[in-house]
Amino acid sequence: MTRSTKKTVATAIDLLNARVLGEAELQQIRIRQGRVDRILAMSAESRSPEVEVLDVAGDWISLGGVDLQINGALGWAFTETFDEISLQKICQFLWEQGVDGFLPTLVTTAVENVERSLCVIANFSPPDLPAAQILGVHLEGPFLNPAKRGAHPAEYLLPLTIENVKRVLGDYAHIVKVMTLAPELDPTGEVIPYLCSLGITVSLGHSQATVAQAQQAFDLGATMVTHAFNAMPALHHREPGLLGAALVRPGVWCGAIADGHHICPIMLQILLAAGDCDRSLFLVSDALAPLGLPDGIYPWDRRQIEVKDGTARLPDGTLSGTTLPLLVGTQNLVKWGLCDPETAIALATASPRKAIDLPATLVGHPANLLRWHLDEATSELSWERLDRT
Repeated sequence: MTRSTKKTVATAIDLLNARVLGEAELQQIRIRQGRVDRILAMSAESRSPEVEVLDVAGDWISLGGVDLQINGALGWAFTETFDEISLQKICQFLWEQGVDGFLPTLVTTAVENVERSLCVIANFSPPDLPAAQILGVHLEGPFLNPAKRGAHPAEYLLPLTIENVKRVLGDYAHIVKVMTLAPELDPTGEVIPYLCSLGITVSLGHSQATVAQAQQAFDLGATMVTHAFNAMPALHHREPGLLGAALVRPGVWCGAIADGHHICPIMLQILLAAGDCDRSLFLVSDALAPLGLPDGIYPWDRRQIEVKDGTARLPDGTLSGTTLPLLVGTQNLVKWGLCDPETAIALATASPRKAIDLPATLVGHPANLLRWHLDEATSELSWERLDRT
């Protein structure tokens, strides 16, 4: 459960007895002019008597979440008709869900739909109110292996060529941050270096890649894997495949969905152990348009999805995503006893930032922070925002 109470952080305040990611001892966090100025050990030096003090009593303080794979919210899908007003509402809603930034994710659809969505996002003006920032766009398709397309419509999949990539990107390559593709579809090996030359992070997914094909893709510049375990060959003791190659490759990040349906918690535990936790893994929501709406049946392109307990499926049972906010995954990891709170928090806050080369440290960051509290009796991890004025 998330605590709904908000605290307002003054322009000059010291947060005392805070747990900070990467620090074994309790820290004091100095906030000046609405930004984190310094982080010091509690014993480091005396505090100024005129500065406001907030004792967080051993709670964790972190940056907000960053969601690198989210397909929509509040009934709007990023690949369907939406406008600046709906995008503003989504940004404000995600902020209320503890998310600082996100990549609107465009799933496989007609190229003209992709172009329309990219145009809206490229021309978007952020609202003046507190809101999650758009950090770029994640294109999840259309260069996916048909055998592992999952819920992506087969009629819009395209061969993986530079010409088709240019066609999909159009005039908007500068706002695309991540592209998910199946590397085995490009025997020339030309596409991944081309995307890297544009500053686009290449993520492998919806793929049948063998370990050799995955290793070649990493050699060519791919640095990410989309929703580990899902839409790829299973780990096997004689054919580790795409995921096995990723988990032993330094510098490769794997996204994971922690809703309890996309990955069994036991397999998540194996992933955490094998993947060096917050140094090569991060959480995503993979949330669909009904995020923020109750369970039920909703339209999805020309099909329908049924949302039950936060998980979305097509009528044939195919998993298509979730309707759970990103930070629910953090809470689940702790509730299931898979990792300690610090690791779980990092997986939704620091790790996704590192995966796309964004700063992940508190110092210098606006004081719109998250305060996390663990109820030792119930293993429930809750959070609230510390909002600066």
